[in-house]
Amino acid sequence: MPSNVIVGLQWGDEGKGKITDLLSENSDYVVRYQGGNNSGHSIHIKNHHFILHLIPSGVIHPLIKCIIGPGVVVDPKSLIKELNKLESIGINTSQVFLAKRAHVTMPYHYLLDQYIEEYLGDKSIGTTRRGIGPTYEDKIGRIGIRILDFFNLKTFYKKLKQVLHYKNQIITKIYKRDPLSFKLIYEEYIEYYKVLSPRIIDSVYEIHNAFKKRKKIIFEGAQAMLLDINYGTYPYVTTSSTSTGSVCSGVGIPPNYLNNFIGVAKAYCTRVGHGPFPTEIQDTKIAHVLRKVGYEYGSTTNRARRCGWLDLLSLKYSCMINGINGLVITKLDVLSELDIIKVGVGYTINGKKLKNFPADLENVEEQNIESTYVEFTGWNHNISDISDYDNLPTNCKKYINFIEQYLNLNILLISVGTERNQNIIKNKSLFFKIFS
Repeated sequence: MPSNVIVGLQWGDEGKGKITDLLSENSDYVVRYQGGNNSGHSIHIKNHHFILHLIPSGVIHPLIKCIIGPGVVVDPKSLIKELNKLESIGINTSQVFLAKRAHVTMPYHYLLDQYIEEYLGDKSIGTTRRGIGPTYEDKIGRIGIRILDFFNLKTFYKKLKQVLHYKNQIITKIYKRDPLSFKLIYEEYIEYYKVLSPRIIDSVYEIHNAFKKRKKIIFEGAQAMLLDINYGTYPYVTTSSTSTGSVCSGVGIPPNYLNNFIGVAKAYCTRVGHGPFPTEIQDTKIAHVLRKVGYEYGSTTNRARRCGWLDLLSLKYSCMINGINGLVITKLDVLSELDIIKVGVGYTINGKKLKNFPADLENVEEQNIESTYVEFTGWNHNISDISDYDNLPTNCKKYINFIEQYLNLNILLISVGTERNQNIIKNKSLFFKIFS
C-alpha cells in the first residue's frame, strides 16, 4: 500500500504545491485532508502560474484522481471558480472529486470571521477572513452543513433555516449588523450543488478500494505544523490539525496505511499574520531582499510575509511530531544574494537556555525571548540552474550539511527555483525508493 504524506513544517508557504506536483507524477491519487480555501499552493510550469486553494496539487497531471477529503471545509463558490479558471487555461479537471462528508463554508462564516477579527482589534489572529474558523466551529458544535445535506433539499432547507436563525441572532444582536437572507442563500447554494453534484463521491470507500488495488496515493496537507490547532503557536494558528496525524481522521484510514512522511521547509522562515516569530529578521534591508527575491506575499491574501532566519529548534520539533523520514528544503536559491546567513539553533529567556520548543511561545515572547544563532558565509552564486548536489558552492553545502546534522535527518530534495524542474535530488537512493 504505497502512500506518502506531504506536510509543511513551518508557518506555511514552504512550497508544498510545487513539491506535491513534482512527486505526484507517478501517483494515482492526490488527496487533500484538511484546511479550506485559506491556503494557497503555487505551481510554476514554464509560462503558467497556478494557485490552488482547494483542489489538490496533482490536478496538473490529467490521469491522477484528486480528492477533496472529508476533513476539508469547502466554499463551493470558491471551488467552482477555481475549477473554471483551470479549465479556461486548458487543464482537465474531470478527475477532481469532492467528499460528501466535507463541511460547507457558508456566507455567515465569512461575515463572522470578519466581525470577530474586528472585535479583537490588535489582539486579532490575522486570519484570511475566508470563514474557515467559523466553519470548523460549527462542525465541532454539530450544527455544520455537509455536502451530503444537499442530496435531500428538505434536509438542507430545514438545517439552513435553523442555523441561519441562530447566526442572525449573533449578527444582529452582538455585532449590530443586518441579518442575512435565507431565500438568497438557499437559492444560491442549490445552484452550486447542481454544478458540483457530478463530482461528489463517498471518498472513504474510494480511498479504501484504491489501497486494496495497491494504488499510489499522496496525502496533501494545507498550512503547516506550527499552525496546527493542537501543537502550533496557539492561539495564532489555523483551526484544523495540520500534522500528518490528521490524515487518518481527515480521510478515514488507519495509521498503518501510511508509509512515508515528507516534510517541506524553506531555507529560511516566513510567517503571515500575527503571532510569535523568534527568528524574525529585524534588519529591514535583509528582510526586503528575502521578500523581493523569494516573492514572499500571501497566495491567498497577497499580504507581505514576515521574514526570518531558518529556525532549527522549531523545525526539529515539527519533524518529531510528524514522524518525518524525508525532508525537502525549498527556496535555497533565495539566500544566494546574502553575504551572511544565520540559522537559529535555540532560544533563551532572560538568559536561560531552552532545551525544547516551548508550548507557551505566546507567553514567553513577552519575557525577553532571544534566538541563538550560528552564522554562515554566503555563497554569492546563482544556484538556480544547478541540478547536481556536488556542483553546489562549498558554502552552500556547508549550510545544508549543518541542517542535516542538527536534525539528524536526511534531506531528500532541494528546490532551487519556482519551476517544476528546478530541483536537486540529494539523497537519490531514498528518493527513488519512495517515489519509484
